[in-house]
Amino acid sequence: MRLKGLTIFVTGGAGFIGSAVLRHLLRNSHARVVNLDKLTYAANLGSLPGATENLNYAFEEQCICDAPGLRRLFEHYQPDAVLNLAAESHVDRSIDGPGEFIQTNIVGTFTLLQEALRYWRTLSPDKRARFRFQHISTDEVFGSLGEEGFFTETTPYSPNSPYSASKASSDHLVRAWHETYELPTLLTNCSNNYGPYHFLEKLIPHMIIKGLAGEQLPVYGDGKNVRDWLYVEDHATALTLVLEHGAVGETYNIGGRNERTNLHVVETICDLLDDLAPSTDGPRRRLISFVTDRPGHDRRYAIDASKLERDLGWSPVENFESGIEKTVRWYIEQKPWWQALLERRYAANRLGLTK
Repeated sequence: MRLKGLTIFVTGGAGFIGSAVLRHLLRNSHARVVNLDKLTYAANLGSLPGATENLNYAFEEQCICDAPGLRRLFEHYQPDAVLNLAAESHVDRSIDGPGEFIQTNIVGTFTLLQEALRYWRTLSPDKRARFRFQHISTDEVFGSLGEEGFFTETTPYSPNSPYSASKASSDHLVRAWHETYELPTLLTNCSNNYGPYHFLEKLIPHMIIKGLAGEQLPVYGDGKNVRDWLYVEDHATALTLVLEHGAVGETYNIGGRNERTNLHVVETICDLLDDLAPSTDGPRRRLISFVTDRPGHDRRYAIDASKLERDLGWSPVENFESGIEKTVRWYIEQKPWWQALLERRYAANRLGLTK
């Protein structure tokens, strides 16, 4: 039985990727999972349907910058692994307010590492050998690619936004804690995720909801910035595979091999909405408008996931076409989930203009 008898901390488990990891673990393993989440504006416990009734699930409202709180939880639950997904993640928001990104992504990761190390040193030799600290990061730490080539695990870091700089810093801390203190760490860098339960400020859900409302669809710059899209449930599968079988101290890139321009993504969403939720006002592509580009907007990301595919046998189930159709259908069918966010605390205003 997968992970039977193990206790796993998932930080940021009420966020987009974190909730997908929790859903995957509760559905496909026998691990006891503890969701540690600060419950910021982007967190939503509604992304974990049925979790509270599951005897293998526990929730703790906890900030990863709070060392005494983390220490108490380590001592109480005695985890066998930590999956660190707690992070501020929106690039535009990092441009307007970088301080939160420095605090959570750098100071928070440092604090979590320190408390994990303190706890790990108290374990028996067998438990120490089994323990893992897995840090989940982004391909944005590598900067921008030209028209050709791919990010690999050895690509030099060259972050261009406050968000990616803060994530690059956290990656370096994780590596250092392994090299200096021998903490058994794993590191993953992923491409752009999408899928169900995605917070509304990100490109794909933002465009779906505006398209359903018949509002303008703002595309940054010329729309030709390229991203490699990864369905979030494929990412969750990859992360648990790395946790179970990844080599300590190694880094694994996770990508969907689905390069698409931002404009292509928006046009695809328009066409799917026209098919699945037709409007009497005409095709949604008429709503596309081009707006001032984001400062420091990286031109292209593309992940080479060969190491993960070769060493651990992972491959994504969804391609972009199948994944985006599932995603658009989900948002059409799950209006109460995102409508509650709109009504409660989220205003879809433009961020990241620096002026």
